[in-house]
Parts: sequence; structure tokens; C-alpha cells
Amino acid sequence: MTDFTTQRGDGGETHQQASGDADVLTTNHGVPVSDNQNSLRAGARGPTLLEDFVLREKIFHFDHERIPERIVHARGSGAHGVFEATADISDLTRAAVFTPGETTEVFVRFSTVAGGAGSVDTPRDVRGFAVKFYTREGNWDLVGNNIPVFFIQDAIKFPDLVHAVKMEADRAYPQAGSAHDTFWDWASLMPESTHMLMWAMSDRTLPRSFRTMEGFGVHTFKLVNAAGKAQFVKFHWKPRLGLQSTIWDEALKLQAADNDYQRRDLWEAIDTGAFPQWDLGIQVFDEEFARAQPYDVQDATKLIPEEDVPVRIVGTLTLNRNPDNFFAETEQVAFLPTNVVPGIDFSNDPLLQGRLFSYLDTQKSRLGTTNFHQIPINAPRCPFANFQRDGLMQTMVPKGRANYEPNSLTAHGEDGGPRESPTRGFVTVNAASGDDEQGDKLRVRAELFADHYSQARLFFRSQTESEQAHIASSFVFELSKVGLEQVPARMVANLRNVDEDLARRVADGLAIDLPDASPTARTPVDMAPSDALSIHKNMKATLEGRAVGILFADGSDAAMLDQVIANVTGAGAKAVLVAPKIGGAKLSDGSMRKAEGQLAGTPSQLFDAVALVLSADGAALLTKEAAAVQFVMDAFGHLKAIGATDAAAPLLDKAGVERDAGITALDGAFLEAAARRFYDREPGVRMLA
Repeated sequence: MTDFTTQRGDGGETHQQASGDADVLTTNHGVPVSDNQNSLRAGARGPTLLEDFVLREKIFHFDHERIPERIVHARGSGAHGVFEATADISDLTRAAVFTPGETTEVFVRFSTVAGGAGSVDTPRDVRGFAVKFYTREGNWDLVGNNIPVFFIQDAIKFPDLVHAVKMEADRAYPQAGSAHDTFWDWASLMPESTHMLMWAMSDRTLPRSFRTMEGFGVHTFKLVNAAGKAQFVKFHWKPRLGLQSTIWDEALKLQAADNDYQRRDLWEAIDTGAFPQWDLGIQVFDEEFARAQPYDVQDATKLIPEEDVPVRIVGTLTLNRNPDNFFAETEQVAFLPTNVVPGIDFSNDPLLQGRLFSYLDTQKSRLGTTNFHQIPINAPRCPFANFQRDGLMQTMVPKGRANYEPNSLTAHGEDGGPRESPTRGFVTVNAASGDDEQGDKLRVRAELFADHYSQARLFFRSQTESEQAHIASSFVFELSKVGLEQVPARMVANLRNVDEDLARRVADGLAIDLPDASPTARTPVDMAPSDALSIHKNMKATLEGRAVGILFADGSDAAMLDQVIANVTGAGAKAVLVAPKIGGAKLSDGSMRKAEGQLAGTPSQLFDAVALVLSADGAALLTKEAAAVQFVMDAFGHLKAIGATDAAAPLLDKAGVERDAGITALDGAFLEAAARRFYDREPGVRMLA
């Protein structure tokens, strides 16, 4: 029996409101809650107000739910590096970190979001991309993800999102995945999540490596120059190796082959001197541009197409040192969106505003003390001084009596301590961030926040046919795991507002009738496709930074094996020798060649391409070895290049390989093919929605 009515708010958000004598949602102190969807703000687009005790309590309680593991982003991998500013943007910002030629130490932490610290590296999940800059003006933390948008528009919904996607409360599974009832029940009732769902169901959540994924600041921030002029900015990290993702079947098998696949990949790349690099880009625009868009730039579920505001490269990030101790550095590093430096400021994005409150509280909960900034990985590299004293685990020993200001102790020959600096200190922009930042205190959303489908449509229609098939198939897979019968149809009804073909394909894949489109709070508009949103359109045809598995066995041609290794390493890739036995095999010249991986434990999903350097006898023997057949079958099924000797043909045939442009001899054609994947092969190896 339904004990609530459902209403839609001004932003299209779902309000489930108690009827009659039904239980009413309250705070922990019994105060009834009138609106559980919107924070209290000064005007529709104004800042979130600190007096909002409903938001404060909800976020406060959420921040303390886990000790000491992070509630989200628990499983992470980190590395040290440097950021070098390469462009003069002093007209935009006074931040010293952007002084041309300035080199700044950084610590970067990559992470999955939903799983616990003991989960795996390769689920379908958003990846965190958090960068701590140790600038000479203090720490700046750019705390983002590998996706430029998010599920929600208002921070008050963050606990609900995470509760829904985490393990179900009564059974503690599934771990690190969204393919279950509670997530899709929540998502299907939250139209604002639709754009993010398109990204989440795409290959963006299956990155090949941390080194081949983009990073985004997600929110709209501000850059402020020396004269106090402010402009809006979006931050982008562009990988030097280009974009690269796995496919779903491959990700599943990677999880079985190596739970630490991406952690190991990052560590080994740095350890061998193949330092990962990203270019930092900015999209800068003013209030006039913002007002002219059919979306609100302070809405975290929206992006700004690069075709409208090109990304300008302003610096380069290089990761060049692995942590000395995982716990002391990667686990104890504390990122705070409130860590900004003079020249960088916040917008009124209501999701960002909530994060500005939440993170400081979270770090105290996790690390047990307000003095967490004294932990070496969190301590600024520049001098810092204030009058904050004592507290749990205080490690500094301030001298003298000056623990307050103003004071006149210097006039009496004592150290009076530090003082404020109007010229050097951080000053927030003393100007409104847009229209409507005034008036009554309201729990509302700005008008343009109500469009939840236009950018989801933009994203889907910007993908290649293969990528669209992967998105449709991902929705089918995830929704097929949902046991709540109303949820799949409700989700497909939302998808009809994105793209009719997508909705039809998902409905067909689930074998359900195509439902009517769900009502929209604001009519979607068509936006021009953006190539920047596609992985396939931004992949680089290169072997640099990638890995090639070379399968050999007794009788393999020694000279050919050496030549293949030389060709692969010469192209910038890592050559990994795989044999039936870890001790290696006896080659055609009588020499023994040791393997780096034993066949049964080194499947082809660990590599970007494979080479089969086999003799006739070796190939005949391996046709009777299931691991060898699976090695080749998976490489073909995962759309990778396979280079092979003529003698390896029986193994190719046993694995069901059909010759195409990705099946080559072990010559220059293999190197060319190995630099990419063959997505036109996919319809022949699996059924897609």
C-alpha cells in the first residue's frame, strides 16, 4: 500500500511526500523534514547556507559512517610527481602555480568509487582523479573524476546516491558494482542522473589504465587575476598516451586474472621510467557566455562541449615517483576541495558547495584529529603559520605566548606571531556569480537545472556505433540484474527522452514492452555532437606505453623471437614473454629462453596485442592446451591484433579466429595493427544490444 504521494519539483526532482498518518522523515532529533531533495540557498542560484541543519546533519552523519576506510574512493593508487606550468595565463589568474616555467610538487591519487579498500581494480565504475599541488602559496587540491559530470545536482542527495550504489543494506552484496536493485531503483527515480548514467554505461568506466584516462574537475570554478577580475573555468586532464578502454568481457577476465591490474600498471610504468603524463587544460568563459547556454554552467550534471569552448593547455603533469609507504602516503592523503590558493575560487554549484563543507569533517573522522594536515603527505611544502593550537596528535611545538591576535607582544620583546595580509592572502570574489543571487532563502533549483536529458542525448549521439552498442548493452546487463519489476521499465521510459533507438534496444535486450516516455520537467533540446566525448575518436594509434604478449614454446624460431621483441620495444611497448612453463622453452637454435609469464596464469587480457611465435610442433602441442586456446580466443574476442607465424594457423583455427585486418604476419603489419583495436570485428564475436 502506498503511504506517500509523488510530486515533481521545479527542477524535475522526485519528492515522495508522506500521506495522512504515515511515518514522516525527520532529523536525528525528531524535527520533521519538509524537503529532502534541495539544500537551503540564498536565491535559486545563490550559495548554500550554513544554517541548513538538515543538510549539515545528513552530511555530518554520512561522513562518519565508516572508520577509518573512506566511504567512497576507498580503493586507491597514488604517485608523486611534478606539475610544470607552460602557458602565461596571468591575465586570468594570479595563482603562482601557473607562473610559466614554475615547477610544483604534486601527489595524485586514482581510485574506484563504490568498492571497499579490499575490492578490485577493474569494475565498471567511475575513477577518482585527485591532485594535490604543493604550491608556494599553500596546497591546492583539484579533487575530480575521470568523467566531467556527476549523478546529482545538489549535495544533499550524495548520501542517498552512495547508499543506493553500495552493497545492499540487508545482505552486504554486491561489492563494487551498480548492477543491482537499489541503485537502479534510485537512478530511475532521479532524472537528473541520466547524463551521468550514459557515461557510466559507456567504456569510460572501463579504463585500460589510469595512464589512458582523462581527468576532470567536474565543477565550474573561477580564476581571479591580480586586478580581481573573475571568470569561470573548467579543468581538464588530457593523457599524453591518448584514451584507451577495455571492453566488458575483457574487464571481467582481467578481474579474474589480476585484482590489482591498474595499481600494478601504474607502479610498473613509473618503476621502469615510463613516466605517465597528462596535459592540464582549461575552458574559460564569462557570465555572458554562461547566460547564453541552454543549460546552467553551475549544474554538475552538465558539461561545456569543447567545440563551444576549446580546451587551452596550460601545463603538464608528470608522475615520476612511487610512494615509499602505501599507508603513510596513499591511504593517509587527505584531499579537500576547500584547499585553494589565491587566484582560484568557487562557484555557487550546489554540489560543490556541499563538498566544501563535507570533506574537512570527513578527514577528521578518518584520520582522528584536526591535526591531519601535519601528516607529511598532507603538509604544505611552503611555510605555514597560525594560532591554531593543541588537539589530538599535535606534533608541532609552538614557542612563546602568542596564541592569539591581535596582540602587542612584539612591543615587549616577544614573538608576536603571524598576521593577515590583504595583498597576499586569499580573497573570495566580491561579486555575484550570476542571476538570482539574492532574495529569499529557498529550497529550490534554478530553472535550467530542470533539463536532465539534452546533454545525455548529446553524449549518446557523439559516440561511434560501437560505443553506442556498448552503452545499450551495458544498460541491458545492469538492468537484467534488477529484481524490482517496475524499475527496468521506468529506466527505459527515461531513456526514451535521450534517444528512441537506445530505449528500443534496451527494451528488446530485456524482452520488455517499450514503455511510454517519462514526463520531462523541461523539454530536451538537440545539441551538436561533440567528438571530444568519444573514446574511439580520441584513441591514438600507438604502441607507446602498452604491452604485447609474445607466446612461444619449444621449437620457436630464435631469430624471429628476438626480432619481434626488438620491434615491439622499439615501438615503445613492453614485450612480455609467455610460455607453457615459467622456466621457458628450448628454441630452434638449442638455447633456452626464460618466460616472464606462465601461460595458465598470464592470459591475453593482460596485453594490448599478442604475437604467436610458434613452430609447427609447438602450435600442434598448444592446440591441446586449453589455456593456449583461450589465450588466442580472448585476444580475438577482445578485438586485439594477433600477429602469428604461418605455423601457428592450427592454433588460430582451434580458437575460432576468423582472419581480418587485425590478424597479421609478424612483420611491420603487426606493429601497425597492434596500435589499435578492431571494433568492426565485434558483431561477429558477441551479441550486442
